[in-house]
Parts: sequence; C-alpha cells; structure tokens
Amino acid sequence: MMHKHVLLVLVALFVLVAPVWAQDATPEATAEPWVCPEGFAGQTLNIYNWSTYVAEDTIPNFEAACGVTVEYSVYGSNEEMLARLSQGNPGFDIVVPTGYMIATMVGRDLLEPLDLSKIPNSANLREVLRNSAYDPEQMYSLPYQWGTLGVGYNINTVGEEITSWDQVFGYAGPVAWIDDPRFMFGVALTILGFDANSENPDEIAAARDFLVENGGNVVAIAADDGQALLQRGDVDIAIEYSGDIFQIGVDCECEDFHYVLPEPGGQVWVDNLAIPVGAPNPELAHVFMDYIYDAQVGADISNYTAYASPNQAAIDAELILPEYLDNPIVYPTEETIASSFTTLAVSSDAEQAYGDAWDEVKILLGR
Repeated sequence: MMHKHVLLVLVALFVLVAPVWAQDATPEATAEPWVCPEGFAGQTLNIYNWSTYVAEDTIPNFEAACGVTVEYSVYGSNEEMLARLSQGNPGFDIVVPTGYMIATMVGRDLLEPLDLSKIPNSANLREVLRNSAYDPEQMYSLPYQWGTLGVGYNINTVGEEITSWDQVFGYAGPVAWIDDPRFMFGVALTILGFDANSENPDEIAAARDFLVENGGNVVAIAADDGQALLQRGDVDIAIEYSGDIFQIGVDCECEDFHYVLPEPGGQVWVDNLAIPVGAPNPELAHVFMDYIYDAQVGADISNYTAYASPNQAAIDAELILPEYLDNPIVYPTEETIASSFTTLAVSSDAEQAYGDAWDEVKILLGR
C-alpha cells in the first residue's frame, strides 16, 4: 500500500530480519477521548476498506460516540475497489485507496474534494506525508497507514536469510505472490533495468514474460491474505505487506517469520482515506476522518495493524508502542525508502496494458 514519492533509487541492498515480537505491550500514555459533533445520531456510514485494517474497537467506539451505525465492507486489491466504483458507487461513504490509485480515481472523477475545515484533526498529519505527488495539499485524501510491500518467509523452512529477488523466484518450495499487478510488474521491471512505472508496451511485455518464466514455484496469487498462507504453512514465502507479516509474528510469539525488501528493493506505499463520488453521507464521512485523526484513535489503529502511523500527534504524545516505533519493519528508515520504488499513476492505455498482461500471467501460471 507510501507514497512520499521518493526518487526510484534501486541500487542499495536493504534487509530487515525478524525482530523480537511485541507481546501484549501497551504504551503508558493515553489521550482525552474524541468527542463526536452533535446531529449525527441515527445515521449510517458505509466504509469500504482493506481487511484487518482497523483496531478491534475502532468501529464500535465511533458508533457509540456518534450514535450511528457503520456498515463495513472489505476488498482485496485496489483494482477490485476501482472496478466496483467505476460501475457506479453502490453506497460507500469512505474508501481507502493506495496513493497511485488516488490519482487514477481523481482523473476519472470518482472522488469528492475534502473540506479540511470539517476535519480539524487533519492538522495532526505528519509533515513528511503532506503535499504528496498523487494529491497535493490533501485535496481528495488523507493518509491512513503506510509501510512497505516485500517478502515474508519462514526462516525454518527456507533455511537461509533472503536477500535478493533471485532467491524468491528460484526457491524450490511453495511461494505465494500478491494479487497486485503494479507491484509485481514493478519488481520485474526493476530487475530488468526498466522504470518500475514504465508505460512502454514492450517493457511491460518483457516484464510479463519474466514473471511467467519465473513463476514455476507459485502455488497461490493471494488477495491480501498471503500472510495466512504463510502462517498455516501452505507456503514458505509470501509476497506481502510489512504489517501483515509483523502481525503473524506477534500472533505466534515466535521468530519464525522474517520480512525483507530483497535486492534491488520493494515498494513504499501510503493508503488513504477518501470520499467517493455519490457517497450518501459525506458529512458523516468527514466526521469519521476527524475521528481517525484523533491521536489516541490513530495510535490504537497503528498499534493493532503494525503499520506506520501518519499521525504526528500520536507519535509526539508517545501513544505508539515503542516496540513498533523503533522497529524498521514497521517504521521504515530513510535507507529502506531510498532502496524502494513507489508505484505512480500511469496513463489509461498503460493501465490497461498492465491489467491485460497480469491476466495473461495468471492464466499461464494456472492461478
């Protein structure tokens, strides 16, 4: 899922190995509870988000504070969400696209402009995440969580530390890829020496051929649940989000699962809160965004998901678990960011080319 929109510096090797997983730790600090504005009791908010992406009490606490009902639906990829909304908004008030998808949706008139005066807690946004290339001045979105996309693996079954993509593609055991065409093609294009966001049809075709030729060990192309396959032992290696791999390490209270951005790099991403065109309750959507940007609420989410918080107030108030804040898997270092690529929006023709090529990859791999 972060798009600080760094330059594509893809020459450095950066490896992150398993930390000592946090075990039921909680930060000592707490903040005053968020107060809902009056006038929303009895209303309904419809949220369309990724799975396992809020704390267990995030939604119930919002419902109780405002006297509202939240209908919560999930999707497994940006492309799935885009396809559904492109057919007409079926009633969602909040969506959570990744940075490049924000630009794509704005270009297709699928997002409503935000009124930041109705989201006073938006002042808590970290400076480093402001004025992104995909949405200058937060006109359509506010960062929700950020992190990296790389490789999780079971060190016991793999038997060695993974440091390069060659090891992933050449591994003799079962591997799961993520159903994210822009990421998978970004990796292949980078390995082939091309721009990770190439719009050249020949380069996209070459990346397609590379993935087909190097996909013999793929037993699943997972829709945002590769970590479950890894945790169950169905695969030894899963291409997944940093927080998802970190979470299964916390669950097992073990050091079996390692996470790495293999040479020449992974992806840095930012997921964002946005209001789709046709939202039936945009006013309550603004209130929900303000709630999410409350320091305590934002900290609780990041402490649960093990992704980096965009909330500077939560960090300053020491509400983030120190085990997470000091961990380079959860809060990527500048070196991590420099060795990674960022997925950017491309033309509609290139977008179609990526989609068609990915379909061909899945068909030829039988997945």
